[in-house]
Amino acid sequence: MNIHDQTRRKTPRILCIGMPVRDLIFRVPDVPARGSKEHASEFIEIAGGNSPNAAISISRLGGRVLLTGPIGGALAASNATIDDQFRSEGIDTSCLVVVDGVVTPISTIMIDPSGERTIVTFRDPKLWTVKLPSSEMLLAECDAILTEDRCAEFATELCAEAHRRGIPVIVDGDRMMSLREGLLQVASHIIFSADALHATAGESDDIAALRKVAKLTSAFLGVTSGSKGVDWLDRQGEPQRMPAFPVHTVDTLGAGDAFHGAFTLAIAEGQPLEQAMRFASATAALKCTRFGGAFGSPQRIEVDEFLASSPAEITT
Repeated sequence: MNIHDQTRRKTPRILCIGMPVRDLIFRVPDVPARGSKEHASEFIEIAGGNSPNAAISISRLGGRVLLTGPIGGALAASNATIDDQFRSEGIDTSCLVVVDGVVTPISTIMIDPSGERTIVTFRDPKLWTVKLPSSEMLLAECDAILTEDRCAEFATELCAEAHRRGIPVIVDGDRMMSLREGLLQVASHIIFSADALHATAGESDDIAALRKVAKLTSAFLGVTSGSKGVDWLDRQGEPQRMPAFPVHTVDTLGAGDAFHGAFTLAIAEGQPLEQAMRFASATAALKCTRFGGAFGSPQRIEVDEFLASSPAEITT
């Protein structure tokens, strides 16, 4: 085996399960009021989606990525462009599954001067009827899985098999989950957005909500709150907090996805938990400084240099 093969074998291989999205992004001076018009100062069209965005971050940070999930059929004229963009980032898209008779999900996204995004998304319900390729194909050489809780209907069975094999399963809790959701039992790590956590637990306090969900799963639980940072429960069930890195925010689109991608890669690399959190937070912070959704994600050397110049700060 030559040195290049050895290096490749040491590089974690991450399976990302999600739905590619056609993102139409407008930079606007303000989000339009109902019934009004607004002129955008900038526009781009790019590939997006939670796990697919995370896949871009993982690849830029040095991981190998296999992307699977449903994509629209012949009605989706943008599929070739989406595929080209992912492949240009080094992402293997050979396991995306075409669902005939539907369009690929589409999002209209407005970015205001503060960098905050407002999103309207359409996903055809037929996309949830997809059947993924076999577990033998998807889990071969797999070091970790990252999926979205919205993909539970077609991803849980595969994640359960990964769980049985001892493969970490990281779940992006981006929307309300049922407290009887199967992913709660097969996930090794679940990191919620604040709104999704509150809706899932029926609690408005982050720590109270995490503790309620912790009664139903053995998974590591955390919650991201944008510029407020990230909270999680340690092995003893005690709350830990890491403030967000202070940066000049230009575009928050894809920042949470960058966090999940970096965190998943760090877990696959065997980084200690606090180090993984810091690595993920730095990746998300740097992404926020650049316009362009996930395509503003940083390279590994940028994250390493950023961390080297930033003091660690974790509170209990």
